Amino acid sequence: MPARDAPRGRSASIWDVARAAGVSQQTVSRVINGKTRVSEETRARVQQVIAELGYRPNRLAQALAGGPVRSVTVLTSDTALYGAAATLRGMEEAARTAGFSVGISVLDRDSPQSDIALRLSRPGEPVMVIAFDDAGRRALHALPPDVPVTAAVERRADDDIDDIDDSGGGPWQVWLDDRAAAAHATRYLLGLGHRCVHYVAIPSSTSPLPQRTRGWQDALRGAGRPLPEPLQGGWTPRSGFLAVRSLLTDRSVTAILCGNDDLALGVMRAAREAGRDIPGDLSVVGFDDSPPSAYLNPSLTTVRLDFEALGRACFALLHHRLAPRTALAVPPWSEPELIVRESSGPAPA
Repeated sequence: MPARDAPRGRSASIWDVARAAGVSQQTVSRVINGKTRVSEETRARVQQVIAELGYRPNRLAQALAGGPVRSVTVLTSDTALYGAAATLRGMEEAARTAGFSVGISVLDRDSPQSDIALRLSRPGEPVMVIAFDDAGRRALHALPPDVPVTAAVERRADDDIDDIDDSGGGPWQVWLDDRAAAAHATRYLLGLGHRCVHYVAIPSSTSPLPQRTRGWQDALRGAGRPLPEPLQGGWTPRSGFLAVRSLLTDRSVTAILCGNDDLALGVMRAAREAGRDIPGDLSVVGFDDSPPSAYLNPSLTTVRLDFEALGRACFALLHHRLAPRTALAVPPWSEPELIVRESSGPAPA
């Protein structure tokens, strides 16, 4: 379907949406308000036109007409980190398309759990939580039981996984398979002839080890290779830089996997200061495929994660919780993919 534009000089109206979708204004209203008397084909067509025109329902008009003012709050501890920001974009895009307004509440990393419910604009308002870190995890478990909740989380250890729960109780969760992705990236480096792969870890939300650390360990154990202690980084380039400065004086270290691309940026800076050539005598691999990674010098080999689609899936679960008579249709997200660029190469002879 070709992209459509709103009439020049004004925002799109509900009539513009109806005309472009070939339906009545009442049908568009039913889609916006989540009514069930619309076929799935028509609903999808109307939602696509809403997204293309950038139509935003008039909340005041809905309230004056006695209709629901639908909103959702997203709880996150960070809107700057690439993974959280991209997940938030996906959540906001999906919610807006479905006619929801979105409020964002940024958590203090040391927020007391008793304050979490106060962050909702209305009691019982539905919530999505970006729970990639401790602050998000604490918020997820501190919300009152009557609040509809879904969350994007780091996938937990195999003996502690909650599958999507459609019983109506407990938060529904979606995740990316970081563990398998980290194992794949480590095996890739081993396949290039590196005897060992060192790892700079991001902070964990799943004590004692995050899934990316587990995947790195899985691959080394499976190959019968030495298992060094992971280096503890933070979320920033500076923490990656500081974590590896002493390690890089050891010329037997030829491959480093990083828990995110920002850590890899710091590692690459430390390598240059130590006189190490990338990828001639040191291979560096990141995680997340943030936009700058393709434009570094050398460009960064990294694991691409579909955060925006994960955010859309998180909202789809929440929407189903709020309208359980509708079919549960979670949009798919891509599996993690290793993007090979210039920062990785064969082990030095």
